[in-house]
Amino acid sequence: MISAIGEGVADFKVGDAVFGVCEAGKEGAYAEKIAVKAAIVAKKPNELSHVNAAALALTGLTAMSAIEDTLKLQPWERILIQGGAGGVASFAVQLAKHIGAHVITTASAANHAYLRDIGADEIIDYNANDFTKVVTSCDAVFDTVGGDVAQRSFAILKPGGRAAFIASGPQAPKPNRDDVKSLRPPVGRARRHLDRIAQLFQAGAIRAPEITLYRLSEASDAHRLSESRHFRGKLVFQVR
Repeated sequence: MISAIGEGVADFKVGDAVFGVCEAGKEGAYAEKIAVKAAIVAKKPNELSHVNAAALALTGLTAMSAIEDTLKLQPWERILIQGGAGGVASFAVQLAKHIGAHVITTASAANHAYLRDIGADEIIDYNANDFTKVVTSCDAVFDTVGGDVAQRSFAILKPGGRAAFIASGPQAPKPNRDDVKSLRPPVGRARRHLDRIAQLFQAGAIRAPEITLYRLSEASDAHRLSESRHFRGKLVFQVR
């Protein structure tokens, strides 16, 4: 909720319900109030709760940057999304399905029902199967896992395929073949992405991920779970 407006801001007013992200390099805001640029917040639809908005803002912005802006996914294409049950990846699964692509994803067996429910066409249990042995001829890969998984993802691309990486540092990993593209989404902050999140949510194309709520006093527990990288959906703090 906006409590004050800076000079020159004409498209918001005090009292507007908004949602958004922090500036790049200033991640995290464990505070009741924050000063943020108007260009990286958007009006929150009434149908979108504050908790769901918090869970969707950066995850959605990141997924759209990768799927639409970087990979430029097309309706007829096959895409493998690594780590499908995570916040960014689960948004990407839904977005890719909304675009009309054939969506393959990796997840532990406990998350398969969840991923089928949000639209995945094929799900690979990474504890039971090597994805490089069961997936071939993908047009695109979106990797949210990193490490060895990222490097092995090149193997399942068809010639001319492209892969986008968000868990391999500031630079995309170097492919071990010269007929594919390796890309690092810029994940720039922009209101247009937030407006699109709101539109997709209102249209029923995207729903919020599963959310685990924590009180601010439980921040250390939330960080431990986050660092384990083995949880479904998003963690959200209730500041008060």
